[in-house]
This record gives sequence, C-alpha cells and structure tokens, in this order.
Amino acid sequence: MGLLKDAEFWVLIAFVIAFGFLGWKASPILGRQLDQRAAKIRDALEAAARLRDEAQRALAEYQRKQRDALKEADAIIAHARAEAERAAARAEREIEAALERRRRMASDKIALEEAKALAEVRNQAIEIAIAAVRRALAQSLDPARRSALLDEAISGLPRALH
Repeated sequence: MGLLKDAEFWVLIAFVIAFGFLGWKASPILGRQLDQRAAKIRDALEAAARLRDEAQRALAEYQRKQRDALKEADAIIAHARAEAERAAARAEREIEAALERRRRMASDKIALEEAKALAEVRNQAIEIAIAAVRRALAQSLDPARRSALLDEAISGLPRALH
C-alpha cells in the first residue's frame, strides 16, 4: 500500500481519469466528426460514381453520333458518286448527240456545196454548149435562115416562160 502514498501514482491516476473523462466527452465529438468526414467521403464517392456514369453515357452518345455521322457521310459520298456517274453519262450522251449533229450539219453542208458545184458545172457546160451551137449555127446558117430561126424563137418565148 505504499503505492497509495506515492505521488507519481496519484498523478498517473489523475492522468488516466483526465484522459478517460476527456475521451468520454470527446468521443461523441470525434465520432460525429468522423461520421461527418465519412459522409462527405461517401457523398464524394457517390458524386464521382454519378459523374462517371454520366461520362460513360455521354461517351456512348457521342460514339453513337459519330457512327451515325460516319454512316451519313458514307451515304452522302455514295450519293455524290452516283450523281457524278449520272452526270458523266449525261455529258457523254450530250457530247455524242452534239457530235452527231455536227456530223449531219457537215454532211448537209458538203452535199449543198456539191450541189452548188454540180449546178455551176452544168451552167458552165450549158453556156459552153450554147456558145458552140451559136458559133456552129453562125458559120453554117445563111442570113435568111438565121433570121427565121430568131423570129421563131422570139414567138416561142411566151410559151417557154409560162
């Protein structure tokens, strides 16, 4: 029982009682603070989980939109190619038609020029023949016969002109 008389013992007891009292009074406060801290951490984790879910949904939505945009771009490209092919075919047909029209116009022009040349050759041949006949008649006909033929030709002019 020498221990009860020792001052260090009583300091130890006072110390234990003080810490026990302090622990008893502080434990609810510490518990509340720890609970609040745990609640904040839990809320932060839940918020992070919600944000992750939203991010995953947004990512999925953007990936879907990207796929849709790629499909639409492919469709636009296919449509543009088809349109370009149709335009090329139409242009080819128009060129062929234009070439055919030009060929026909050239053929018609050539035929017209041939007809003109042929008519010109005929007219020159007729003029040459008439000149030759005049010369032959002038040399072979006497003046009386010439005058009779001239009178006959003049009288036949109204019939020939109508």
